[in-house]
Amino acid sequence: MLDKMTPNQRLTIAVVLSILFFVAYTLIFPPEEIEAAKNTQTDAQSIEKTQGSSTLQPQAVKVEDVVSHEISTDEKMAVNDMSTLVTVTSNNFVMKLDTLGRISSKVLLQDKYNDKDDKHAQLIADAGPKPLFIRFLEPNLNDEASKVPYKTSVSELSLKDGSQKVTLTQELPSLTVTKEILFFADGHYDVKISLSDDKRYFVYLGQRPRITEQMMTVSGAMVYTDDELVTIIEDGDAAGRKTFTGVELISAFDQYSATIMYGFAKDTNIIVERDRNDDPVIYFEALQNMTFSGYVGQKEYKTLHNIDPVLTNAIEYGWFTFASKPLFQLLSWLHGIFGNWGWSIVALTIIIRTILYPLTYKGMVSMQKMKDLSPHIKELQKKYKGDPQRMNAAVMDTYKKHGANPLGGCLPMLLQIPVFFAIYRVLLNAVELQGAEWALWIDDLSRMDSTFILPILMGASMYYQQKLTPNNFTDPMQEKIFKFLPIIFTFFFLTFPSGLVLYWFVNNLFSIAQQFIVNQQFKNAKEAEIAAHKHVEKKDD
Repeated sequence: MLDKMTPNQRLTIAVVLSILFFVAYTLIFPPEEIEAAKNTQTDAQSIEKTQGSSTLQPQAVKVEDVVSHEISTDEKMAVNDMSTLVTVTSNNFVMKLDTLGRISSKVLLQDKYNDKDDKHAQLIADAGPKPLFIRFLEPNLNDEASKVPYKTSVSELSLKDGSQKVTLTQELPSLTVTKEILFFADGHYDVKISLSDDKRYFVYLGQRPRITEQMMTVSGAMVYTDDELVTIIEDGDAAGRKTFTGVELISAFDQYSATIMYGFAKDTNIIVERDRNDDPVIYFEALQNMTFSGYVGQKEYKTLHNIDPVLTNAIEYGWFTFASKPLFQLLSWLHGIFGNWGWSIVALTIIIRTILYPLTYKGMVSMQKMKDLSPHIKELQKKYKGDPQRMNAAVMDTYKKHGANPLGGCLPMLLQIPVFFAIYRVLLNAVELQGAEWALWIDDLSRMDSTFILPILMGASMYYQQKLTPNNFTDPMQEKIFKFLPIIFTFFFLTFPSGLVLYWFVNNLFSIAQQFIVNQQFKNAKEAEIAAHKHVEKKDD
């Protein structure tokens, strides 16, 4: 059945099957929800005392050195009953630190980043460990640290006039912990942690934000090392314990936002474990005097690059990162010209199709030739029905004689598949599209078109493209199935981000124009051939 289809038809089936697979996988294995009742479950992974661990050395953490266990009832109450100690305000966010010295809240004030309930986005999850949370290896010391509140040098900070510093101090019976934190208006901060005595302890990155949960997006944790290796542990897939060194950054992320820490010494031990939901939990082994930096906010490329170029690696595109990264940079460059992300997507689509034009043109010409030769091929198949070898030889000889390549349309189609998925990842993960208008009724390219106009236009353009594209259906059932593909695609694209639907719609328009040109060229060539044939017959008469 497949050998009777054109490359275009096989590509369409491949894309549809891919979409069906991703949708079915998401429905069968949905991400586990974190209930509010689990807030007291695990504010951190507990640390078990080991022999000879009174002195902290920059050595690899052994599995037996750090063991997870349930937090005691008294410790749960102490950890979760924390009030606000410091409030940090800027034009774009409000951040709070609690009496355990943790970043307990960060709310984005821009409406374009609102959550699905149209409330200001809260980047710090209610459940799980929070950024800058410290746990000690010694159980008694850790128990004391969970009950003694920090003191602060200032309770209110305003970042409207630049960076501001706060000093947090925790005075324990046998130890004094000092956190000096310098906050910046762009969302990042620098930290210096000092201990009055050398004790073994760990600092937690915190759980990922839980704001945007769209189908077919990746959420979880990331470790990026100095050899440019990216390790991603998705929610629900964490298993055992993994240790990393030479780490450039660690990130706990959802679709658009992330909690990031970076600026570690090369020999810092980064540890990834799992919680009871098999979600990743990241922390690192700290020194008596430890400095590093962090960021809590949206994964906006320009912001991350201005803070530190290494942070742009926190923007994750999956398998197609090699293609998605340059495509996004091109899209950003186009935005600098047009000042509108919608028109930038249109321009990017045209550029991609222009680059692929020679190949797609060759493929369309090949398919048109195949269509013209289809009646003759059917005659040969009928003539040599009982002799497959002679039939194949006659068919290939016919193709060669007329300059037709049965695989000529495959390469252009195959090239478009990675390009499509690369641009799909770009448009699905670009936080820049949040709240970005295009034209007329499209006021947010990151969200579905609530009027359904754009998906319907996309489906209509796909239907018209099918009408123009040559085919060689021999099975009426195949033809009926393909007639329903525009409807199927329209159904799936109803809930897709408007930016992605816009890309596919413009891509269809470009294909229609290109197919129309090819069809017209063949029509003119046939008319010229008929006219020449009549002229010869008239001359002979």
